[in-house]
Amino acid sequence: MTAEPSTLASWTRALRKQLDALGLDSSALCREAGLDPALLDDPNARCPLSVTTRLWQLAVAASGDPALGLKTSQFVSPTTFHALGYALIASSSLREMFERIVRYHRVVSDALQLELRQVDDAYEFRFRVPPGSPTPAPEALDAFAAIYVRSCRNRLSRDFAPLLVQLQRPRPLDPEPWQAVFRAPVQFEAEESLLRFPRDAFEQRLDDGNPELAEHNEAVLRRSLEQLQAASCSERVRNFLQAQLPDGEPSAERIAQALHLSLRSLQRHLAEEGTSYEALLGDTRQALALQHMRDPRCSISEIAYLLGFSDSSSFGRAFKRWTGQTPSQYRDGLKKA
Repeated sequence: MTAEPSTLASWTRALRKQLDALGLDSSALCREAGLDPALLDDPNARCPLSVTTRLWQLAVAASGDPALGLKTSQFVSPTTFHALGYALIASSSLREMFERIVRYHRVVSDALQLELRQVDDAYEFRFRVPPGSPTPAPEALDAFAAIYVRSCRNRLSRDFAPLLVQLQRPRPLDPEPWQAVFRAPVQFEAEESLLRFPRDAFEQRLDDGNPELAEHNEAVLRRSLEQLQAASCSERVRNFLQAQLPDGEPSAERIAQALHLSLRSLQRHLAEEGTSYEALLGDTRQALALQHMRDPRCSISEIAYLLGFSDSSSFGRAFKRWTGQTPSQYRDGLKKA
């Protein structure tokens, strides 16, 4: 299954924080871009690149600030990147930190290909768009570059600066904000995007490195990569339904967005696996219903809520379709068994 590139919703949440700080209506801009603002509250949700690119375009237009990406980087913290963020702050050198970025970046986003290369007395960190893939918004790439320069300063020194910054983005009318953030020569409209760092600083051992913590988070990252690569579309839909049903029945459109697919692509992939959104919704609810019914501490109204039904009567009708019994009859039968 070939899916549209995507990023963690937590990354997009940083942009919302920047917009809110500017007094703009981030929720309205999200909806205009085709993104459900509630989706960003799910730390494991992913947003399609086409939607986040549209949101960046709308955000730049609303703010009138072409340097918005640079400023958004200030709202990114280690938790934005989940286990990867914690692995980075536990790394024992900047070289080790960037090696982990290259190794596990797909957990955060698969919109770019990353490479770290030693060139003479420097290290070059390249980020490029995969062949045939859509290009992220220039402001998103600005933020991407700024985040990792800030990460270096957080670990090594506030005075740290790269040797060179190359960006493929169009040259801005006023390059001063880029100069101020990177404190290094910045080349716009470059053939490739890269950050060049001094080798000595990159290989310097960091006193606050924690190999045990880094390895613990790497284990989490390896599992996340395996899940991203191995899960079938129907499995991913089931997992999303199980997580989201207590907040109400999620629409097929919202699930497609979370899985970084168009609605038509989601329907096609599920059909190829011999199922549909409606069938998975019913199967997931039925399995969870039978599980919850065995717990005497769960009232029928609570179960209805946990399964995303609007009321107990709706749950009761569905339960009778599944089992031929009302929830009360089924629970009485369990007591007699």
